[in-house]
Amino acid sequence: MFQSLGRAITVLALCCAIGLQWIALQSVAWTTMIVEYSKCAPLGKAIAQTFDGAHPCSLCHVVNNGKNSEKKSELQSAAPKIDIICTARSVQLVRPARPFEYTTTDSLFSNFSHSPPAPPPRCFLS
Repeated sequence: MFQSLGRAITVLALCCAIGLQWIALQSVAWTTMIVEYSKCAPLGKAIAQTFDGAHPCSLCHVVNNGKNSEKKSELQSAAPKIDIICTARSVQLVRPARPFEYTTTDSLFSNFSHSPPAPPPRCFLS
């Protein structure tokens, strides 16, 4: 139980950290506006009124003010960040490969191209 509660709190914290709460509130505001405008006009016109920006609702104003206040606080706290971990970067230069030319001699195979001597050699110890 504590694991699932911890996961839920972590997901909620991450969603708030990336500003997902404003997206959720804006979606609720748009849905509410479409429902309200569709009561007096056809659906196409209600959708057009919702997204034209000329007819914002009170929740749209709250979302815009919240987004703007977050942006202002981000700009004000723009202090220089200091890296705590300094790692030494090692630069390794790799030499380019040079082509190696092998000698082309047939000295090893030229010995085998002749037939063996006609009488086999005799051992001197016999």
